Amino acid sequence: MKLLGILTLLLTLTGCSSLLFYPEPGQPFTPDKAHLAYRDVTLTAADGTRLHGWWLPAKAGVPVKGTVLHLHGNGGNLAWHLGGSWWLPEEGYQVLLLDYRGYGMSQGEPSLPGIYQDVDATFAWLNSAPEVQGKPLVVLGQSLGGAIAVHYLAEHPQQRARVKALILDGAPASYRDVARYTLSTSWLTWPLQTPLSWLIPDADSAIKGLPQLSGTPLLIFQSLDDSLVPLSNGISLYQAAPPPRVLQLTRGGHVQTFSDPTWRRVMVRYLEDPQHFNGLRRLAEVPNYPSHSGALRAQQNSEIEHSESPQ
Repeated sequence: MKLLGILTLLLTLTGCSSLLFYPEPGQPFTPDKAHLAYRDVTLTAADGTRLHGWWLPAKAGVPVKGTVLHLHGNGGNLAWHLGGSWWLPEEGYQVLLLDYRGYGMSQGEPSLPGIYQDVDATFAWLNSAPEVQGKPLVVLGQSLGGAIAVHYLAEHPQQRARVKALILDGAPASYRDVARYTLSTSWLTWPLQTPLSWLIPDADSAIKGLPQLSGTPLLIFQSLDDSLVPLSNGISLYQAAPPPRVLQLTRGGHVQTFSDPTWRRVMVRYLEDPQHFNGLRRLAEVPNYPSHSGALRAQQNSEIEHSESPQ
């Protein structure tokens, strides 16, 4: 049914950026349900759209290490994506989660380039909030939020200069390529994968903005099990990004990375020294790697070695 829905949208909304967004209005719960301290944040974009976010302070008694701006994926609202950053306050990182226009309690309708105004309003808030000043700023972009982060930072070098590190989790390298991959997974849409994928706008895709992020440390989480964003996607991001960058292979479903404490530890260790930490570089170090997949392991090792060769 999900593929049929995608097919219907592709056939009826030619070239429309709204294909990228599946917002859910309202607020099903708040962070206090997860025993997290928080406060509501209201922002105003340049066009007057009022936006809603959550501010999660560092856990009481834990020294503040920095601030993480969490940009979530294209479905639901920030309540659905709390799992990506709930754990950071305990590690000493205060968090700002933003709901884009049309999501959750935010006004308006999601679209490109409107959402970049939302990110711009968020940076303006971060530039003036007293609790943020003098602390390192990290951007965590999950799924679509990663692609949005890359494009925005590529176009705003002054804001990029403030960022200690950019972390991408399941971010699509190319909107069009991911659409083509999704369409190829069903016999119904397989024959149409190429023509239909061209209906997806691709000018703002991450792979086009990454070359402009020179000097910004980058950590790319890519799951071997991701059924929406395949392994080749993470390799493409890694190849397109200027150093310093790390490709960290993980396990689990799409943007389920931080449900595993292994990857939470990797991110925290990475943020201690983004210029030099290499993550878990060998596939043998990746937890729960299936022992029966020797051929797949050899293929993936070959792809990684190729991606690390001089470009």
